[in-house]
Amino acid sequence: MKVNVQTPNFAADHKLIEFIEKKISKLEQYYDRIIYADVFLKVQNTSDKQNKITEILLSIPGGDLMVKKEARTFEAGTDECVQSLERQLKKRKEKQRAHA
Repeated sequence: MKVNVQTPNFAADHKLIEFIEKKISKLEQYYDRIIYADVFLKVQNTSDKQNKITEILLSIPGGDLMVKKEARTFEAGTDECVQSLERQLKKRKEKQRAHA
């Protein structure tokens, strides 16, 4: 699976990108036909501490999955997104088994 990390308006740290790639690669345990993952990291200009937005778009056969979370750090946002995607992938796999 290919992981594309896009960070408009700032340069992401190498450690952050490695962290994201490692987390997303674990999703293959739940669904092995993931084609690619696009990760968008954005910073909102607000006084709120939870101003970091993490969006993950997973391309899988039969449609894409999109998750968007706001958090204090990109790491926390990535964790929340990956947990949400895990649930969605498990549901999708169960539905496929039910139809098979």
